[in-house]
Amino acid sequence: MRVLVDVRPLRVGTFRRLWATGIVTSLGAQLTAVAVPLQIYEVTGSSAWVGLAALAGLFPMAAAALWGGALADVRDRRRLLLATTLGIALTSLLLGAQAWADLRSVGVLLVLVAVQQALFGVNTTVGRAVTPRLVPGELLPAANSLQATVVLSAGIAGPLLAGFLYPAVGGRTLYLADAAAVCATLWAVWRLPPLPPACAGGRRPDGGLRGIADGVRLVVRHRVLPAVYLADFAALCLGLPTALFPQLAKETFHASDIGMLYAAVSAGGVLAGLFSGAFTQVRRHGLAVAGSAALWGLAITGFGLCRSRTAAVAWLLLAGGALLALGVFRKTVLQSAVADGMRGRLQGIDTVIAAGGPRMGDLAHGVAGAAFGTTWAVSGGGALTVAAMLGLLVLFPGFRRHRTAETVGTR
Repeated sequence: MRVLVDVRPLRVGTFRRLWATGIVTSLGAQLTAVAVPLQIYEVTGSSAWVGLAALAGLFPMAAAALWGGALADVRDRRRLLLATTLGIALTSLLLGAQAWADLRSVGVLLVLVAVQQALFGVNTTVGRAVTPRLVPGELLPAANSLQATVVLSAGIAGPLLAGFLYPAVGGRTLYLADAAAVCATLWAVWRLPPLPPACAGGRRPDGGLRGIADGVRLVVRHRVLPAVYLADFAALCLGLPTALFPQLAKETFHASDIGMLYAAVSAGGVLAGLFSGAFTQVRRHGLAVAGSAALWGLAITGFGLCRSRTAAVAWLLLAGGALLALGVFRKTVLQSAVADGMRGRLQGIDTVIAAGGPRMGDLAHGVAGAAFGTTWAVSGGGALTVAAMLGLLVLFPGFRRHRTAETVGTR
């Protein structure tokens, strides 16, 4: 039985180039993700403006992800990736230029953040729809695990590197480093073969609002997809208590422990990725989605109840591993449960949920933490996540019976 990470997808040259350059690009993206709020706080001295920057990027990204998903089903996906990757690099250059000119304009920063997040929404959506065109269906879980491990690793190393470099070189250098890093992925995308739309029966779907509506109707009528989206949303909204980490660090642990709390979830995901061969060969993907989300909920419940720093880190490591597995199986179902001509729109909806769920969870946990305290808010959210998974398994019999063998698609 395979236990360590399954590297068979790396035998495919096109996927290997995207994955390898993604290591560099993901690290660069984290530099900008840290530099933007630091620069905004330096200019305004207000955390409210930092929060507004996050909100300014959410809605453009969500709208662009939906539109990009529709476009991915009617346009050459390679060209879309080229255009959006180049756009991300250019906006990073513009961020560097405004920092170099010392404009000290929050308005300019917010506009550039909104544009870059919109491009990121399209790029992410199209990229996820490309993966099933590059690797065989049986290797999709392994491919998704490899990509998720890269992102999580960058989520640990990037902020540490940015925190070390920002006081020494300033935000402009970080922005320029991000722009240079994006060029690596631009090269890998350039090396891709043409990826024209695969329209069943010669019928070309609509790339606008009608196409988006067709995707939503498919999700509503499908016997598996609604449960997959609901499982992911429940885990990210009910069971992701990051908004309470500052309060927990102050009241339960130590103020200096807050970085450890944030890093532990990502570290758990990286560890799970290194040993992902133990679960990426599972074939009952419906049960795998529900089981991963339930394990995430159980781990968060345990985290909320513990008072020991060591135990808290252990629970968060377990939670991070479960979250990586949930992402792997969720993406695999969305990539394999429908024909290629619908994959873009499903990935667009998924991008919106992945972005919106944590932000709604921050609001819910913040309100619950203030009203009932952190123990009830964190553990209660974890327990509700487990209950939601049990409910989905009962209400959606097709979800719990879903297997890889039910895959349909075009490659």
